Amino acid sequence: MKLYSLIRPLLYRLPPERAHHLTLHLIGRVGRSRPLAALLSRWTAVPHKPVRAFGLTFPNPIGLAAGYDKDGLAVHGLAALGFGHLEIGTVTPRPQPGNPKPRVFRLPGEQAIINRMGFPSEGAAAVARRLQNRPRDVILGINIGKNKDTPNEEAVRDYLTLLERFVGLADYLTVNISSPNTVGLRDLQHRAELERLLGALHERRKAFFPDTLHLPDGETIPGGSIPILVKLAPDLTPAQLDDALEAIVRSGMDGVILTNTTVARPG
Repeated sequence: MKLYSLIRPLLYRLPPERAHHLTLHLIGRVGRSRPLAALLSRWTAVPHKPVRAFGLTFPNPIGLAAGYDKDGLAVHGLAALGFGHLEIGTVTPRPQPGNPKPRVFRLPGEQAIINRMGFPSEGAAAVARRLQNRPRDVILGINIGKNKDTPNEEAVRDYLTLLERFVGLADYLTVNISSPNTVGLRDLQHRAELERLLGALHERRKAFFPDTLHLPDGETIPGGSIPILVKLAPDLTPAQLDDALEAIVRSGMDGVILTNTTVARPG
């Protein structure tokens, strides 16, 4: 707490997005130095409290949500902080700048932030290259989303491209269809659109991971897989939520992440 009290006034002298990039850059620099990363890991050591979910074993139940490290710039440094999992992204197939700046606003009195980022991303190819050397001692999720200029009618193509790109690099994938900062994206939560998208992802995943593997001696063993989770908005009505959850279950997805950014500010 003393360290935060010292640094906070300095960071608040900077625009919020610049402060974000500065801290991310510093954590990334620490992660690229083995001695510094080891020192940070010892300083932030947390109890080992494994959690088993989606066929994965998380070292502890506290993870870093998508949005902090969108392009996988600091995964080694963040892993040294002791998180049970890291989720990077949202990553889009092609690079895109996101919404015009300023797009992040502090609300100090409410201890809150308004986020209007709009999926700024270096693109899947750049992120995949960076993750070739990812840390293997932490669960890594990749949050994927369509490009802003991809019509919803063609969104399936974007998500399939991202699945194919990251299937060998991620421990799990998160399908982001719920950010309010990409126009029309939330329409993909409607039942018909959602079943079409998730059904296509399920079928493409099966092409990578057959139900059984045939060994040279003729024996068969269960095939592997990669968990796919779906991130939903907090602003769905109960009926919309029921429809989305039924589509997720029927499409063979593995779980749900709740929730994305809200568009409501009651009070």
